[in-house]
Amino acid sequence: MTIDRTIASDDAANTPVAGSATKARMVGGIPVAWQRTAFFIAVVIAIALPFLVKNFTIFQLTTVMIYAIAILGLNLLTGYNGQFSLGHSTFIAIGAYTTAILMEFAGLSFYGTLPIAATICFAFGFLFGLPALRLESIYLALATFALAVATPQVLKLSPFEHWTGGVQGLLVFKPEAPFGLPLNSDQWMYFVTLAIGLGLAVCAVNLVNSRSGRAIKAIRDNPIAARAMGINISLYKTTTFGISAAYAGIAGSLSAVVVQFVAPDSFTFVLAIGLFVGLVVGGVGSITGALFGGLFLVFVPNIAEEVSKGLAGAVYGVILLLVIYLMPAGAVGLIRTAAMKLATRRR
Repeated sequence: MTIDRTIASDDAANTPVAGSATKARMVGGIPVAWQRTAFFIAVVIAIALPFLVKNFTIFQLTTVMIYAIAILGLNLLTGYNGQFSLGHSTFIAIGAYTTAILMEFAGLSFYGTLPIAATICFAFGFLFGLPALRLESIYLALATFALAVATPQVLKLSPFEHWTGGVQGLLVFKPEAPFGLPLNSDQWMYFVTLAIGLGLAVCAVNLVNSRSGRAIKAIRDNPIAARAMGINISLYKTTTFGISAAYAGIAGSLSAVVVQFVAPDSFTFVLAIGLFVGLVVGGVGSITGALFGGLFLVFVPNIAEEVSKGLAGAVYGVILLLVIYLMPAGAVGLIRTAAMKLATRRR
């Protein structure tokens, strides 16, 4: 049995029964109209926010979206394909340094470096995924964690210091709004990040709902059964690793321009752990959960510092424990449960 035939049968099984209007209007137990309305409201708010808040808040919101892009890529790998990675800070570093080096030494604009950074990270992730095929679960997590630990030290090595700037890092210039648009550089990068984030989210949704996406999830659920159905597990795993790395590379490229600085100590294993925390808080296996994970990573540490500067780490830990206890399925899981209950009551 080939993968096409197998997934074609899945298509038939998942097709709503003719005449079943209720099923046609529901996705994940939530009315489609509600989902479309919520998406429209969120987009309108996102477009209006840069004109209503200060530049520092715009910077924070842009950082939220950058984290969300990286978490989204990690979700494709972990949430949908079942591969655990604690090393995505490495791919963010590769994307950030690719943009910084090309802008500094090659004279390219930021917009020209973005696809190059994504391509390099995809290739690096794909190649790293080949030896990682021999590793499963915690062993793969440990291998990627080792990669995250080693990356800052490698960037500081003297043979690379001319290109990476060593410990001092590299300065990056933020582009101004083109065509005379009445936007400052912070607002412009906010909209650039928003557009890229929405585009990548649409790509992720299409991938997950495609035949390849169902093959990716089949590998996560039961790799033996997936192999028996003719799915090329090695190809799908390495390709998913590459796509996930490309998402992280795009996030790194954006962060380099938004922060206007790259340095090895900005990409330690703490960043990799933070991305994994954002994945769990937002919701494993959820596209929209990446945004909630980004919000958590940016604003919760600030809240912890406001509560107690001396015990900020302890306060952060308590908040994280409460979040995990109250939302075991993540923020999206809580919202989905509440929406399903409300939809049930309205019937």
